[in-house]
Amino acid sequence: MTRGGAGHLPGVGGSRRHLGREALRGGGRGGRIGGGLDARAQKRELLRGLREKRRAEEERRAEEERRAEGERGRASG
Repeated sequence: MTRGGAGHLPGVGGSRRHLGREALRGGGRGGRIGGGLDARAQKRELLRGLREKRRAEEERRAEEERRAEGERGRASG
């Protein structure tokens, strides 16, 4: 059996290397294995941040509208 291009079977092909202490303890690969956020958690955090930003923008816009209404009321009174 050849070492390369074996249809992505586990343990077949690829370069061999001894695992270091960091890799054995879950380090490497962007820290994802060692307790970093998975893709679903990253998406959740991104959406939460976008919702908070949108909510703050809506509150700011509503405050500006209230302020404008108050100025119009004083000008006509």
